[in-house]
Amino acid sequence: MANAGFFADKPTLAGERGLLRSFEAGDIDAMGAILADPEVLTLTGSVHTTNEAHGRTAILDSATRQWYETRAEQPGRLDLAIIEQASSACVGEVVLNELSPENDSCSFRILIGPAGRDRGLGTEATRLIIRHAFRTTTLHRIELEVFAFNPRAQHVYERSGFTLEGRRRDAHKFDGEYVDALTMSILRSEYLDADGLK
Repeated sequence: MANAGFFADKPTLAGERGLLRSFEAGDIDAMGAILADPEVLTLTGSVHTTNEAHGRTAILDSATRQWYETRAEQPGRLDLAIIEQASSACVGEVVLNELSPENDSCSFRILIGPAGRDRGLGTEATRLIIRHAFRTTTLHRIELEVFAFNPRAQHVYERSGFTLEGRRRDAHKFDGEYVDALTMSILRSEYLDADGLK
């Protein structure tokens, strides 16, 4: 039986560097430039060539804006803005989606724009949302997919407790080269053991 309210609670999660919270109007405006960033476009698999990754507009279209405006209304997923504490600026997003209540599992993704990179915000945001998920829901498994040409993200996920469990060979084509997609996951028992809560 599907649990329609699995992620009905939209928390505010505070860390030392960042804050995770529901999207506000200013955050949505900031996401325009973040989603147009060439590195974000490349590493998320949104484009297939370097040329495609450049020249995107930083202004959100109406459909994308509406998407962000309605995230807080979605009980089957959790979409939170990543806010840098020092500047109060939105630097990215962290998401739990593709919920399977029958299997107590969901997927995880995160993206961070240039202003939030290389300062520990990604690692902190990942740990905050994983801790929230395992402490407040019945989730047993959280999984993600990351491309092999993104070792920085792989390192963040490993530091946050995710384990590499599979590889989809040549799953993505970029600039004429095939790239593997790596599947990683973290289980409730692994999290509890590492967190000292078991």
